[in-house]
Amino acid sequence: MVNKKIAMVGTPCQILAASKIDYYEKETGGSPIDLKIGLFCMENFSYTYLKMFLKEKNIDLKDVNEFRIENNKFKVFLNNSIQEFSISQTNSFKRKNCDICTDYTSNLADISVGSVGSPKGYSTVIVRSKKGNKIIQELISNGNVSKKDLKEKALDLLIRISNKKINNNLENIKNRENNSHPVIYKRKVSDDEIAQLSNECQFDCLNGDVIKEGACVLCGACEFVCPIDIIQINERKPVKKGDCKEDCHACYYACPRTFATDKILPKYLDNEPIGEYLEIYSLKSNKNIGQDGGIVSEILLYLLDKDLVDGVSIVSEDDTNPWKPISKLTSSRDEVLKAKGTKYSTVPIGFKALK
Repeated sequence: MVNKKIAMVGTPCQILAASKIDYYEKETGGSPIDLKIGLFCMENFSYTYLKMFLKEKNIDLKDVNEFRIENNKFKVFLNNSIQEFSISQTNSFKRKNCDICTDYTSNLADISVGSVGSPKGYSTVIVRSKKGNKIIQELISNGNVSKKDLKEKALDLLIRISNKKINNNLENIKNRENNSHPVIYKRKVSDDEIAQLSNECQFDCLNGDVIKEGACVLCGACEFVCPIDIIQINERKPVKKGDCKEDCHACYYACPRTFATDKILPKYLDNEPIGEYLEIYSLKSNKNIGQDGGIVSEILLYLLDKDLVDGVSIVSEDDTNPWKPISKLTSSRDEVLKAKGTKYSTVPIGFKALK
């Protein structure tokens, strides 16, 4: 992947992992990820337990056309009906590893996208970097997307939901720490201490500090940066198949749940519910119909059409298992369009496809 440019779409924890991989390039080998598109995310679901939950409700995944979370309901769209469940009912298939994340709007992305705050058929788009701003402005000026200013009431809603995640999960972090379960990525540690501690750690430390503590988010960063390919993520947590390379600490540096320098993840962001940004809009694609405005697909197609990237990392669907997400790296317009829509279940995104 040398000299390639890749656009990545991911959740907040996956965006943090990508940021760490490139920040610690000397230790991890870096990545070809050139643009990060972050998704709004309250939590992720387990595919296995989601499937079990629906089976108990006499719903077969092959009959599901769409999932949505809106108006405090988990909605399952079937051919001729909509089944609604309370958010509390999703606890049975929600990944508990998500309850220590305090980022709702992907604060470290170049562009963040979600539905909260925008009218139906539009996406809320938070532009955070100059690179991201250039792309969005070109899409607007070229007529690829329609723009509305985000109303103050809608912005207040977005801030309120973000604050709810921050406050709830800060309390979860406090409770974990009080019960001797470390939440390392939220600790205030200097860069010198991060280097000293991380340089003592290999996969066994990652296993003890993150995976066994129930903090692994299955992002796939450890698998991607392993220089000798002994880390594997299949259906469950990362496992090691062999002995670590001597003096290698790549997986520990790359993981989004190990120490995070303030230069990547400033602690003050917990007081900035939607993070730092340049612009915020409600946008919809004028060409592609999507779940919420089709904006992510529109951005990816634009990047490919203009040769601004060599490929895009997407989450597609397993051909034999309905709604089971799989990570893909593609330069195909058809595959981008086929992958549109939220899958909701966890998948090692981006990095696994790059591997």
